[in-house]
Formats: sequence, C-alpha cells, structure tokens
Amino acid sequence: MKTYDGLQLDVRVHGPGPEATGDQVVTVALAHCWTADREDWHYQVLDLLSRYGHSIRILTWDHRGHGQSQDAPEPSCTVANLARDMGDLIDLHAPTGPLVLAGHSIGGMTLMALAEQRPDLIARTRGALFVSTSTGDLDKITLGLPEMGPRMREQLPDLLARRARTLSRRHRRAAPSLERAIVNRFLFGAPLRLRDAGLVVDQLVGCPPATMRGFYNDMREHGRATALSAYDEVPCRVLVGSEDLLTPVAHARKLSTKLKRSRLIVAPGAGHMLPLERDRLVTEHLMALIEGARGSATDDPDDPGEPDEPAQETASR
Repeated sequence: MKTYDGLQLDVRVHGPGPEATGDQVVTVALAHCWTADREDWHYQVLDLLSRYGHSIRILTWDHRGHGQSQDAPEPSCTVANLARDMGDLIDLHAPTGPLVLAGHSIGGMTLMALAEQRPDLIARTRGALFVSTSTGDLDKITLGLPEMGPRMREQLPDLLARRARTLSRRHRRAAPSLERAIVNRFLFGAPLRLRDAGLVVDQLVGCPPATMRGFYNDMREHGRATALSAYDEVPCRVLVGSEDLLTPVAHARKLSTKLKRSRLIVAPGAGHMLPLERDRLVTEHLMALIEGARGSATDDPDDPGEPDEPAQETASR
C-alpha cells in the first residue's frame, strides 16, 4: 500500500477481502510497537487464525520506516502520520463493517491520534485494546533509574542511531551487544524467553536511524488524553506490565481513567513487550473484544472490573 506521501507499506491481510461487506465480518487491526514490526503480534495472529479461521479479517502491517516497509524521512516519522496510514489502510482493506483496534506502545498512541483524525472509524469500532502505552508525559520517564534515567533516556536513541549509521546491519546482527543489553534491561520483565528477546533484538538492529530519532522526538510531544473521549461508547481494555519501564503502570492507570468503558489489567512481573511476554493474556482480552464485536461475548467487555485488578495468568507458551 502507498501512503499519502508516497511511501510503500508492507501489509498482511488474513481473511475476507474488502469485497466482503456488511456487518458480519469483524476486522481486527493490530498496530505494533516503535522500532518493531508486525511480528510484534505474531502470537495473537496465530491464535486468532486458530480460533476464527477466515471468518474475521486481520490486518497487520509494518509502520512507515519499520520492518519491510519503506524507510521514512525523519520529519515524516510522527504518530499523526501513523494514524493517517492506519486510517488509509482500513479504508482500503475494510471499508465497511465493525472494527476491533489494538495498539502496542506507539501503536496505542496511534489509536489515540486516529480518534483525532477519523471519528468515522471510531464510530465503527466495537472494541479497543491499549497495550503498554501512554497518553503523554513520556519525557518524565526515568526507566526505573531516578538518578540516571532521564539522561539515559535521551542518550539511548542517539546511541542506537549512531550505531545504525556507522555499522552495517550484518555487523550489528553478528555482535548486537548494545541492542541485547537494552532489550534485556529495559524492555522485558520476567520470565524472559530467549526467542522473544532475540526477535526484538533483530527488530532493533533492523531499525533505520531516522525511525529511531524521528519517532522518539515526536513521542516526546505526544499528549492525546483529550482525544480519548471519542472512545466513550467503545468497550476498552488497558493492559500493562507491573515492571514496564517505558510506559509504567501509572500511565496505564491514567489512560484507563480517561476511557469511560475500560478495564485495567496489570500483568505481574511483565515488562513492556506484553504481546510477546504475556501472549496468552493479550490474546484472551483481544478475543473478548472480538466476541463482543461479533455479538456473542462469553464475558462482558463492558464490565470495567476493578481498576487495579491484576491479571490471573496461566503458564505462557
């Protein structure tokens, strides 16, 4: 798919094509994390295909400047552009029918910006899942290091961008010492599955410098709490790891209070990468919203539950 400003996006569509119109086909759109790609959601895609086959439509894509999509100029690396791309993608592949939207980290911020730009799409939305994300104030994050955190937060994107400019991807993949240290220390909680950490290291190695700097700078200006009123009639779930250092529990709690029909779930011990770390938990709440959208919910997605309710997890796969 081509974006409005001419960039090629790599998109995957599972299920019926856009010609399958009407109210029977639910479309699930999954927006991924910064510096990642659509594999951020690969556990959930497999689970949804196993459960629903092609009776629903699943949209995944690599954001501009990420994964297999075209590199983006740094000035175009904004949350607002991610939302515009997402809206155009839905117009192309799911022009009618109910929507379930899910966003992880910058993907959740994209859902907030989508509410600013496309109220018509939010009117079609029957469920929204906000995973490890924030309404703003990201420039106050300490990374769990009150003394050094703010300085480190500013330096890490520059350090990664500098490595990406001066060392080839082949070299960084052969010796991803910095990337591995960042992933293990700041992105994951416990337990840490090596295959998941390895995937995120590889995504980070493949991320262009402009993507690292551009989106980082733009996220510092992100502040979209007021946009959440567009979701007032939408059943929402807000998921966060208790050990998330990038979008901490306090950010999830603030987000949940801005959503009238929300439920906050805190995953004990988990970090920022919930779709990977707690894949079954994320799938469970995504499926609950899908069931609500299909009109045959097995639980009540409108029930706000307790605001501090911890996730009751079983063993992860």
